[in-house]
Order: sequence, then C-alpha cells, then structure tokens
Amino acid sequence: MTSETNNSTPGGRTSATARRACAVTLALLLAGGAALPAAVAADGGRHARQAQHPATSARGTLVSLEPVTVLDRAAVTRWLADKGMATTTVRQGVRAYRLTYRTLDAYGAPTTATGLFTLPAGGAHRLDVVSDTHGTMVDRTYAPSVGDDFGRIPSYLYASSTGKAVAAPDYLGLGRGPGTHPYMDTASSVTAAVDMLRAAREAGRRLDRPLTGDVYATGFSQGGQVATALGRALRDGAGHGLRLRALAPVSGPYDLSGQEIPALFDGRVNPVSGVVYTSYFLVAQNRLAPLYRDPAEAFRAPYADRVEALYDGAHTEEDIVTTLPGSVKELLTPAFYARMQHPTGALKAAIDANDHSCAWKPDVPVRLYAGEADTDVPIANARSCARQLGGAPVLNQGAVDHFGSFQSAAPKIAAWFRGL
Repeated sequence: MTSETNNSTPGGRTSATARRACAVTLALLLAGGAALPAAVAADGGRHARQAQHPATSARGTLVSLEPVTVLDRAAVTRWLADKGMATTTVRQGVRAYRLTYRTLDAYGAPTTATGLFTLPAGGAHRLDVVSDTHGTMVDRTYAPSVGDDFGRIPSYLYASSTGKAVAAPDYLGLGRGPGTHPYMDTASSVTAAVDMLRAAREAGRRLDRPLTGDVYATGFSQGGQVATALGRALRDGAGHGLRLRALAPVSGPYDLSGQEIPALFDGRVNPVSGVVYTSYFLVAQNRLAPLYRDPAEAFRAPYADRVEALYDGAHTEEDIVTTLPGSVKELLTPAFYARMQHPTGALKAAIDANDHSCAWKPDVPVRLYAGEADTDVPIANARSCARQLGGAPVLNQGAVDHFGSFQSAAPKIAAWFRGL
C-alpha cells in the first residue's frame, strides 16, 4: 500500500486519498491492527508505583455478569460468514456475557475493566479456556464486550469450534472500563488479561460451567504481543492456578526496536496505518510518562492542536485517518521524526521496557502465524520472536495482508487447540 500526500489541511485530501482513508479504516476495524511499541515508563518506575498499592487480593474479582447474546450453530455460522471468516470448523452455538471485574491501572492503582466471556452452548461441563487478546482499537465501543462486530470474531469462532470457553479482555479504558486506553502498554494489558481469566473462573462457577484452569493463549496484532507476554506471566505463576497449555499468537509486533519501528520508516509499513499507530502511541504513552512537554514538540501544525483529542475513546478510526496527514513524515516535526528513528531518553526507555515479550523459553507447544504481504506488522517480527522463543515454528500464511493473516490462521488455531 502506498500513500498520496495531502494538502496542508485535512480538507485538501484528494478523493483517492479519501478512498484510501476509508480502506485503512476498514482494515483497522477488521484487524484491530497494531504496529507500535508497547511503551510505559521504565520498569523501575512502574514497580515503584505498584508498591504503593500492595492490596491486590481483589484483582480478578467479578463485579458483574451480564448476558450479551445467544447464538445457535446456524447463527454463529452466518455471523462469521458475514465477517469474511471460514466456518467449516463451527460445531455448536455460543452464549456470551460481559464481565466487569477488578484489576489495576497502568500505575498499579485499583480500577475496573470489562471483557467478553463466551461459552460453547454444549459439550463438556468443565471447560478449558482460550485467552484471546485483541489488536488496536481507538473507539471504546468496538471492544469485544460492547460492539457486536469484528472484535467478537475470535470469541465466537474459538468457542463454537474448540468446545472451550473464551475470555477476551477489552483492556483498560475500552469497553465499559473507566479512563482512556494506555495504548500498547503491554504490562497493563497482561494484567487485565490475567484478571479477566480470574474473573472468568468465577463467572464459570456462577453459570455452572466451571473452568479447569488450563489456558490456550492467542491474540492478533497488538494482541499477539500481549499473548506472548501473557504466556510468560502464566508460566511464572501470575494466574494462581491458571496453567498455560499452548500459545498461538498471530502477526504481533514482537520486535519493536529491531523490526517494527524501522519498518515504519523503510516502507514495510504502509504510510497511512503508520500515522495511526505512531500518533496513538505517542499520545497514549505521553499520558503515562512524558515523551514531550507540548504536542507541538512532536506534531506539526495544524495536527498538534488536534491529535490528542482524537484519542479520547470516542472517536473512530475514520475520524483519525481523515483528520491526520497521509504519512508519518507529514505528521511529526523534523526533530521528532529523527528521534523516532534513533530513540533516546524517555522514548528509548519506553521502547526498551516493552521489547521482550518473546524473551523466554516456553515448555508448552507454540506456533506463530504471520502473513508474507502484511504491511502493518511485517513477518520479520514473527521470525525474530521465534528465535527468541527457542525455535518456535513460524507458519507463513502466504501473500495475505494483515487481516488476511488472521482470516487464514484463526480456523487453523481453532482446530489445533481442539486437538491438543
């Protein structure tokens, strides 16, 4: 995908670029794409803040359990087909619920989050659970527990195809959770995912479908990176009775400094998607730890006056794509454009703190899925991750784009999880 430059204001965008904006918006809606560093303040600062809130026993406590939908097998098949997904593995209907549960925010303070808990309509009484972590979302209403749209594809597919329950966290600040979303903050996303699994166990007991504690972790794009980090956390005992059984992430930005960030500037990431990921990352991470003192330090006029308001959880991807320029070079000031290519200071610390989701050796089956033609998260990320994990296989889905890699991989993951 290439980009056409726009005029000095969003209103000067050519009709071709406007069509491109709509195409990228659709890709983001379908894919929940993710392409930028999971960044927060350096680890020491995060741990120091968490130490101020030692009473974490309430983490994962279920606050509310709300029915969302009931679909029989035929309805699941139709729903998935309408979203462009293969349905040959669908075996039964599903029942879905919105969970509200207690967790910690990005500073370690108590908060709440929401997520989608999906049960197969039949099958075993006691269920294993699939943890599905989603990709980039800017509008909180797209989150799995709220929007009856593409964010629910994995939940309905995996529950109906594997016979396992599915726990899909919305993350902080999305769905019905308070505040704004700390985009690509892997640490808080993992915390929300672990606590969603804990809340799901309580929900399963209340619904008389108890969970075994065996977890099959997957996720797409940003969620692929979260899934690998979640796997490591579960291996290290974070789940208190939750046991990682398999790991199958799809097209995650695992190697931030070595692959994903350089790809923003060498043409491997398409320009329009790069603008969304870059601006979202800088705005969200500046809220956690200062990367700039004034938006004008990072963003060119007129975007400096607009960009932060776009990431309030109420704007859509289309709002963002049609407001911001067509390339990262047009978006950033020359100084910050150079700094992104050669990070220093707080920016480098943020990247470094979140560049190790694959730096561990799993003792469970692992498969990495990626697409050769992905221009959001290049396949080199998966190959780098595989090396760090100790030689995990990379299953190349061929000449498919970002969402295409998920379309191809998800039914295969469902079949693999079912057979394990």
